[in-house]
Amino acid sequence: MKGSASSKRVTKAGFENYHAAIAWLMDLVNVERLRPTRVDPKNFKLERMKKLMALLGDPQNELRSVHIAGTNGKGSTVAMIGACLREAGYTEGTFTSPHLIDLRERIQVNGKPISHHAITQVLGKVAFAAQKLDKSSKLGAITFFEAMTAAAFLYFAEQAVDVAIFEVGLGGRLDATNVLTPEVAAVTGIAMDHSVFLGDTLDKIAREKAGVFKKGVPALTFKQDAQIINAMREVAEEVGAEFQVLGSDIDFSCRFEASAHLGPHMRVGLSTKQHTYEHIPVPLPGEHQAQNCGLALAVLDKLRERGFDLPEMKIIDGLSGARIPGRMELLKGEPRILLDGAHNPSAMGALVKSIGAHVPYDSMVMIFGCAADKDVDGMLDEVARGADKVIFTRSTKNPRAMDAEELGRRFAARTPKMFQVAASLEEALQLAKLAATRDDLICITGSFYLVGEAKKLLVPHEKTAALAPHTPAGA
Repeated sequence: MKGSASSKRVTKAGFENYHAAIAWLMDLVNVERLRPTRVDPKNFKLERMKKLMALLGDPQNELRSVHIAGTNGKGSTVAMIGACLREAGYTEGTFTSPHLIDLRERIQVNGKPISHHAITQVLGKVAFAAQKLDKSSKLGAITFFEAMTAAAFLYFAEQAVDVAIFEVGLGGRLDATNVLTPEVAAVTGIAMDHSVFLGDTLDKIAREKAGVFKKGVPALTFKQDAQIINAMREVAEEVGAEFQVLGSDIDFSCRFEASAHLGPHMRVGLSTKQHTYEHIPVPLPGEHQAQNCGLALAVLDKLRERGFDLPEMKIIDGLSGARIPGRMELLKGEPRILLDGAHNPSAMGALVKSIGAHVPYDSMVMIFGCAADKDVDGMLDEVARGADKVIFTRSTKNPRAMDAEELGRRFAARTPKMFQVAASLEEALQLAKLAATRDDLICITGSFYLVGEAKKLLVPHEKTAALAPHTPAGA
């Protein structure tokens, strides 16, 4: 039966091979692939994850870690923290989601995905523990995300990483990663998303995200809507976490700049009791990345307080090399193609603004597809604001994807802009290339599933380069 940990049995020796391990994993309930109306709220049980980890020996307790929650910017913040730790000589592990092409991307040590052999081994241990859990409790079968999270805990403990950086999957309070007691917790930008699970107001969503705060653990965020800050501050006070806000409790500044060497980019300044950073270039494009970069610097400052040796020059050098696939990722060619997994209105708005600031082009052709449970109309408003030509399609890999024809109908009801509809991404790309000239830009966005499909289609034939300030736009 789908979702039953016992549907593919495993012995204490583990799985025979990688394919058997993945077959077991894919048989689990995967909330990422289900429409919200089909998700049983009972799937969100932190108690089940705690019992699973106890059966595995609680490897998460062996880790020194960082916990990152939020609606937008989690992946970017994780990438910047990880790059700085590596440059400073530390072995760092990162757990992120979703993946673009290979699920092994979710679990990385020093920027390298877990090997086929290693994930087979750790999933074997997780599956064996899950079978015991099925027999000993009434908590139900573990989910895909819980299995991957447990595998990450095991792998990072086995690799004896110096720091493990965990990105929350959904929410925070009941997320499988929340069995951690980290060195520091941080929350990135919060917006309306996953409201079926997290609440229908920013206040409610903020409280769920702040559920990662722990007693005695520094808790960080940056300035945002007052109701978000107030909600998080209340949660921090309830649990006994020291809560600080960049721009209020921590001196923070940012500005836009353009130079011949770095091109258009943001710079940030941060001042704490421990250190002062001045005019630090933000490695990822977009005004919104300045706050994510400031948050990353604040997290690193808290790690310094807790004994980590993180010299300023190592942090600056580490930041300069930070990259994140599928976010403002530019594929060189004529015309150029830009990939970005913006999947809600706030992320889409930030993308449109970032492209305008960093990428020169004559006309932009946007290929757009998104999940049906998102704020589709809000995203379409941003599409209309930024694109000159629009082609709607859907990911063949995402069961939650909205029909392209329906996207077209809803777009037509909101704007007189012309659009086309394509049955597949491959067809959409053919249409886009017919419509675009060499100096135009094709942007593929709206879903990480769509971006993942695009990378599979394009990366073997195109050289990719994550757009960054020291790679001038259009180079």
